[in-house]
Amino acid sequence: MGLWAPDGSAVSSPILAGVNSLSRLDGSFREAITAFGRPDIIHDNGIWRPFNNTVARYAYRAGIPRVVSARGMLEPWAIQHRALKKKLAWNLYQRLDLRRADCLHATAESEVTSLESLGLNVPVRMVPNGIESFEPQSAHRSAGGSMAGPLRKALFLSRIHSKKGLPMLVEAWARVRPLGWILEIAGPDEDGHRAEVEQLVRKNGLGDVVRFPGPIDSDLKSEAYGSAELFVLPTHSENFGMVIGEALAHGLPVLTTKGAPWPLLEPRGAGWWVDISVDGIEAGLRQATACEPDTLARMGARGLEYVKREFGLARVSEQMLEVYEDVLKLRQPAA
Repeated sequence: MGLWAPDGSAVSSPILAGVNSLSRLDGSFREAITAFGRPDIIHDNGIWRPFNNTVARYAYRAGIPRVVSARGMLEPWAIQHRALKKKLAWNLYQRLDLRRADCLHATAESEVTSLESLGLNVPVRMVPNGIESFEPQSAHRSAGGSMAGPLRKALFLSRIHSKKGLPMLVEAWARVRPLGWILEIAGPDEDGHRAEVEQLVRKNGLGDVVRFPGPIDSDLKSEAYGSAELFVLPTHSENFGMVIGEALAHGLPVLTTKGAPWPLLEPRGAGWWVDISVDGIEAGLRQATACEPDTLARMGARGLEYVKREFGLARVSEQMLEVYEDVLKLRQPAA
């Protein structure tokens, strides 16, 4: 099977190895296609961009099946963000592009519901993201870098963007003010949102316990997870929440909101799944920061086993391969 992922996103199945990013190729779109050779199927990750529209038109005219991963871009919160531009794009090309897809890929049941509600009359298949698992460190280091240090760390590691709910987290942290804890807000700033969050930190007198280390390189992420006892993502909306999976894969318990599709955190004993509100996050923080280190470590171990069992790369690759095969079968002419 020849498959082409235009954005170069990682694909784990061995038979799809070697797929490259178009963005790395010089020349026009047509020249890039020529360099790859005609694929049997195209998997396009994302929507809205003119490039996605170019891919959609090419696939339609060439008669090549196309799978589209919406990646949360059609969730209710995302639709309302910059709504006017999206409404224009939807009417100009995006709705037609999606109707012409052979399959829409969702990463959680909640996203399946969102996509089906659009009435596009296109099959929707749910396959979660694959997560690489890591054996956690024997013990989490304190924020001060010493195993016996006085400070314990809660970590946020993602884009510093309005979607991520950081003002709610800061307000909740100000209410709880857990003794002996610091909050580290790590990640790249988007749309100047970090300045807004920093202002809220100062307003609440949290400058000594809330830190902003900035973006963390991929090769340093494991160290960041390993220095924390708790991971927090106070998000308004996620189609999957990859950082939640990464935190669990590093043996960290997670506190997140119902904006992320992780309802099994609590039944699996791996974290807290709270309302999307300051009150909800506050309640979760009070419970989480009251736990002894050993309790949080045991929760993290359960989360790691959960990720290994449900989101292993081999298992997810097989599920995605089944989607491709089903799409190709539907395109085959009747005997």
